[in-house]
Amino acid sequence: MHAKNGRMQPAPPSPRARDLGLPFDGRPGPVNAITDVSGVEVGHVTLISGDGPLRRGEGPVRTGVTAVLPRGKAALDAPCAAGTAVLNGNGELTGRAWIDESGLLETPIITTSSHAVGACHSGMDSWLADHAPRLANRWMLPVVGETWDGYLHDINGGHVRPEHARRALDVAVGGRVGEGNVGGGTGMNCYGFKGGIGTASRVVDVLGAPRTVGVLLQANFGARHELRLRGMDLGRGSAAPCPMAAEPWLDADDARVAAAPGAGSVIAVVATDAPLLPSQCAALARRVPLGLARTGTTGGHFSGDIFLAFSTADADGLRSSMGETRPVTTIAATPWGAIDPLYAAVVEATEEAVMNALVAARDMVGRDGHASFALPHDEIRAAVAAARPAD
Repeated sequence: MHAKNGRMQPAPPSPRARDLGLPFDGRPGPVNAITDVSGVEVGHVTLISGDGPLRRGEGPVRTGVTAVLPRGKAALDAPCAAGTAVLNGNGELTGRAWIDESGLLETPIITTSSHAVGACHSGMDSWLADHAPRLANRWMLPVVGETWDGYLHDINGGHVRPEHARRALDVAVGGRVGEGNVGGGTGMNCYGFKGGIGTASRVVDVLGAPRTVGVLLQANFGARHELRLRGMDLGRGSAAPCPMAAEPWLDADDARVAAAPGAGSVIAVVATDAPLLPSQCAALARRVPLGLARTGTTGGHFSGDIFLAFSTADADGLRSSMGETRPVTTIAATPWGAIDPLYAAVVEATEEAVMNALVAARDMVGRDGHASFALPHDEIRAAVAAARPAD
């Protein structure tokens, strides 16, 4: 579910990358989303209003909030083993220092607009105080990630407020996840096309046990000429206009300049039910860039590419509190020598999540008439057909 301008709406049905014939490795879970990891819930709040010239504080508004609850609302005070990784640091993910220090993820995760991090941080604080007082009365370091939607959105207008973060957390559910122009992905661009939220999952065998890995990402990265998949050039020859890179629009010293190709960011969240140590979670997070690279990106200087991975296994051994009296705690962990299937699952799910974001996205016009065009589905189908071996 997601809420648009504060009203509950079901995630609209839309084609996904597989529906257009794009080939991917691996076996997806039942809904091919991060919510295939049991307990994970996702909620979106989408904010769209106004047209025409930018008037700070009035709009146009093209933004939102996406919330990921690692164990759902039923277990808010149960931590997860977690780790992070950074490909390029031109971005923000709050709470990362404590995750890397302690190996624990203790709050939900929110993704949003670059200039809305503070509002979402505050909103999560108050929401957890209401819903997880035992956690909130100790201390909280909410995890909020951002990507930049200022091409389409009145980014300095303060349109994302704490109540929108609260609402995204409230409406989070399991099952199918809205993609494309929803939640934190509403105003985002990817490879010079309209971008946004994408997700995918994989089920793999680890020492005879089925394990699920899910990825959700907010895609706002890459230059048009980079986009490709399995040797298919999906970007360079596209007929869709790319005004963000082609037209001078950024104000700098009273001059109009074009955005640098590849400018933008990506926040990716990796979830798994496999029992992992925090250092193993960090190792999974480090595999996200390999999946991104399969779609063509080289990780530009003006892109903030930050990743978080967590395991939903073994909550009790991770619990801690001030004045802890237990002399020893133990947690289960996958042997390092058996972890490769999980690495492959991260790479495969990341690749597909990017393409799902691009396929689900729709054309959008935002502030000052700025337009972002979706990757045409007919071009994808034609590329797949051309790549298919002749009978």
